[in-house]
Parts: sequence; C-alpha cells; structure tokens
Amino acid sequence: MRRLLLVFCLLLAAPVMLAAQPSTQSNWKAKVAGAMPLLGHRNWILIVDSAYPLQASPGIETIETDANQLEVVRYVLGAINSSIHVRPVISMDAELPFVPEEDASGASAYRAEITDLLRNYPVASLPHDKVIANIDEASKLFHILVLKTNMTIPYTSVFIRLDCKYWSADAEKRMRARMAAAEQPAR
Repeated sequence: MRRLLLVFCLLLAAPVMLAAQPSTQSNWKAKVAGAMPLLGHRNWILIVDSAYPLQASPGIETIETDANQLEVVRYVLGAINSSIHVRPVISMDAELPFVPEEDASGASAYRAEITDLLRNYPVASLPHDKVIANIDEASKLFHILVLKTNMTIPYTSVFIRLDCKYWSADAEKRMRARMAAAEQPAR
C-alpha cells in the first residue's frame, strides 16, 4: 500500500517538477551571462547553425539553444558590449556569399539580415576550414563556448574571438616597442 501511495505521489509531483525546469532558451542565456565575467581575450563564442559538429576538444563547450540564430547573435553581442573587459572580433565563413538561394532557401535574406546586424563591426571573412583550425588551436589553451541554433542554412556561423576592451592592439604595440628599446644596450 505504501508503494502505491509513493508511486501516486510521484506521478502527481512529476508535472510540477517538470514545469519548474527552466526552458532551453533561458538556460543558454543564463550560461552566456554566467560565462561573460570569466571569459577574456583569446576566448571564443561561436553562434553556429544546427549542423555544426560537436567537437571533441576538452576546451570546447557546446550548448543547444533551440533559438533563432540572429536572436542569439544579438543577445551575445549585447552581453559582450555590456561587459567592461572584452570586445568582439568577428569572423564569418568566406563561403556564405556563394551559397545560392536555389540550394539553400533563405540564404539571401540571412545575408542581408546578418549584414545589417553586424553593420557596426568589422567582420573578417575566412574559409570555413581556416576558422575551424583557428578554433581547434585556441581550444588547446582557452575556453570556447559554442551556441548551436536552429539555423538550417550552411556557412552561416558567426565566430567571435574575444579581445581586451580596455587595452588596444596599438597600446600593446607601443608598450612592446618601449620594452624592446629598454632592452637595447646603451651605445
């Protein structure tokens, strides 16, 4: 009798417990928000299409968003822009401009939408294999966060390498030049 009562209670509690589970959408947003203070220059955030492979490197963490790719890009860029420590360095696949509409319905509209969304950022265009090689190399030392979306158009991934917001490449170059000059023997 006790077992029957226990099973009955579990059956009644199951819908309540399942309803209390956060949605996939809030999970990925919480993951991004939680990761932002920890991520720094040389870390990556990738917003990828649904066929992007699950990579085996231990430095790569993949999260299924089940969300629209443009929504995820917009959210991630907002999180980066709100941070005090990192800025985005964006790359996209060089193949995307050559994906024909007749082979991938929606490709033209996506190109227009992502161009508009990224209009305020410089975007490097690299062959897909080169970007993957860069990510593979970076994942040996640095964390890579991959956010899989429900996008079904090939070569649409947005690859964001994080760089330091408060220290520019020019400042680094000037500092290195001063260091090199200080190391020169006096004449």
